[in-house]
Amino acid sequence: MSFRDENEDGRDLRKPFLHTGSWYRMGSRQSSMMGSSQVIRDRSVSVVACVLIVALGPIQFGFTSGYSSPTQAAITKDLGLTVSEYSLFGSLSNVGAMVGAIASGQIAEYIGRKGSLMIASIPNIIGWLIISFARDYSFLYMGRLLEGFGVGIISYTVPVYIAEIAPQNLRGSLGSVNQLSVTIGILLAYLIGLFVNWRILAILGRQESEVGVLLVWTHALILKSLHNHFVRCPWGLWSNSFSFLKGILPCTILIPGLFFVPESPRWLAKMGMTEDFETSLQVLRGFDTDITLEVNEIKRAVASSSRRTTIRFSDLKQRRYCVGIGLLILQQLCGINGVLFYSSTIFESAGVSSSDLATCFVGLIQVIATGIATWLLDKAGRRLLLIISSSVMTVSLVIVAVLFFIKDFISKDSGFYSILSILAIVGVVAMVIGFSLGLGPVPWVIMSEILPVNIKSLAGSVATLSNWLFSWVITMTANLLLTWSSGGTFTIYMLVCAFTIVFSAIWVPETKGRTLEEIQFSFR
Repeated sequence: MSFRDENEDGRDLRKPFLHTGSWYRMGSRQSSMMGSSQVIRDRSVSVVACVLIVALGPIQFGFTSGYSSPTQAAITKDLGLTVSEYSLFGSLSNVGAMVGAIASGQIAEYIGRKGSLMIASIPNIIGWLIISFARDYSFLYMGRLLEGFGVGIISYTVPVYIAEIAPQNLRGSLGSVNQLSVTIGILLAYLIGLFVNWRILAILGRQESEVGVLLVWTHALILKSLHNHFVRCPWGLWSNSFSFLKGILPCTILIPGLFFVPESPRWLAKMGMTEDFETSLQVLRGFDTDITLEVNEIKRAVASSSRRTTIRFSDLKQRRYCVGIGLLILQQLCGINGVLFYSSTIFESAGVSSSDLATCFVGLIQVIATGIATWLLDKAGRRLLLIISSSVMTVSLVIVAVLFFIKDFISKDSGFYSILSILAIVGVVAMVIGFSLGLGPVPWVIMSEILPVNIKSLAGSVATLSNWLFSWVITMTANLLLTWSSGGTFTIYMLVCAFTIVFSAIWVPETKGRTLEEIQFSFR
């Protein structure tokens, strides 16, 4: 039975939500008739360009993570929230993301990777608008849940899509662009939060999640053309209109962008869409590239995985799933989200007067360190970076914990207290650097690499759900733990990082330089 015949039954059940294969084929046929290979080459879509387009989604992820740090004082004052109520607000994005994670696998499975990204943008838009115009905590909570739902879908779909379209020699670097985009989103939330009201910042969350800096020039031109109208309006109306514009325009960039990138060839192969699968792969690799070997490898892998039609939760006990799910759990239990969500509070506790500026500095360092990891991932390897990353975090957290314990016994007027404050910043920055070098990008890359195509929707959803569940636990408890004891909080996080060193050294396999199909066969 042919590959097409084996999957014919699934053809009518599952189809891509955004179907772009036809215009590529049309371009190829027309170019062949004209006898011009140059026209075909001009229509080739770079893998890097595809990654940059879908990476706009994780910027939304990061913006959500960073939003609660610069806005805590203003929101609690304007809406009269207590510390526990604001902690609940900060953690509700994780609750929404858990629901999104449960649905993400099936959504990406039935309508494709691109279609799921399109659907994820809808609750994000609605959620940020609700937060922006909230008048009490109920609307604030509702908006946070909605944008969390969208982020939950994005957090699964983007790394899986990147892994499935990237060539083996670039898969690690391109896969880490997902985490790099998250850090950029966090930094943007920190920076913009210094200058704008929290309501406007919520509107900007939509902008940064969709297009980022690319829209600045568009906004400038539109605002200039409408200046004469808005300058005559009352300030409140002008401000709301300004925010409305900044919320609507981003959607005009990301959504059309998804129509011009190919669907995942491995997903198309699993769905039995052989012609679209080969076209998508050819477009991604370039029309001058011979893809015969890669096509045959993917077909064999899909045919082999398709022999098992029943997928049970008991299958998740296998080593590959324990590694993928375990890394994503440890990524959160190390406490990074607690540090990032409440970094301003942490620096205030350390006695730093310009806590917001220190927070922005941490965000910038995180972007730089993640950029370095993007470059190193396909050179040093996943496993080595995990061990180095966890080791750096363990040492830095020991230092920070000790400093906070000592600080409680020293007068704030003492010169030694100022030295401790500086060292606390250094320790937190070192922790963020360590996380960004390995424990930030690597778990998502490994999760997207080791899961076979026949169980990816189930196992991927469980892995993503586990990540967001423990992210919620950390976010919900971080502020309360910091109020209890800053030194004790960092000690708990340090113990998790120490365990991660052992976990990575013993159980995590090296996947550098291997095709997805080779990785799957190595677990059999």
